[in-house]
Amino acid sequence: MGDLMLYFIGLGLYDEKDISLRGAEILKTVDVIYAEFYTASLFGGSINSLEELLGVEIDILNREEVEDENIPLIEAENKDVAFLTAGDPLIATTHSDMMIQARKMNIETRIIHSASILSAAPGIAGLQAYKFGKVTTIPFTETNYFPHSPYLTIKANLENGMHTLVLLDIQAHLNRYMTANQGLDYLIHVGEKREEHVISQDTLAIVVARVGSPKPVVRADKLRNLLEEDFGDPLHSLIIPSDLHFIEAEALVVLGGASPEIIRNAL
Repeated sequence: MGDLMLYFIGLGLYDEKDISLRGAEILKTVDVIYAEFYTASLFGGSINSLEELLGVEIDILNREEVEDENIPLIEAENKDVAFLTAGDPLIATTHSDMMIQARKMNIETRIIHSASILSAAPGIAGLQAYKFGKVTTIPFTETNYFPHSPYLTIKANLENGMHTLVLLDIQAHLNRYMTANQGLDYLIHVGEKREEHVISQDTLAIVVARVGSPKPVVRADKLRNLLEEDFGDPLHSLIIPSDLHFIEAEALVVLGGASPEIIRNAL
């Protein structure tokens, strides 16, 4: 293969078949393959199904092995290494830092991109991607940990006329994945604590679930109605839209089952 290489390969959004042909070809040639699933997961398949599909062995690493022990980097000093992540490989800051460190160590790198929730969620909801502001993530809260930063990000985006993609916390090691209902409940509680009306029971929100699967879910409605629905298996994400273009409003009605009144409001 020539010079040693550290490959960052995205697995896409849903199952083992979302990997690109280029990514699959590379996995058959490298010396060692690592994967991590603490930043995102594949819910339509598993690493075992990917191993069987391609006839390779994959070693799953935890956060400490990636971020503290730097196993992929160390191995890449004398082997061809593939590092797999769900979605697009450099969306997580951890992975960008790994690429920077590799360059400093004179390790050649190559990126094999794949689909990301950052582009897929706006697209499947029929919203214009360039109208999105800063992305935020709602974490699982605890007794002494109830941050308001995700709410404040949404507030700032709304003030600037921008939509917000809201990702929901993943604790893969605990098999714990935040539901859209939990995320919406968090937003309502923060609004109540802050005594603000930026987000309320009547706020329009969008739930997207299992994006990339054969039957993804897109639902647009007032928060009070979405809170009562069951959106099924993970992964879920939220979108809090700002002012809608007429075409966006029509898309939410047709694709997300929103009330037709939002079209009238967008005119």
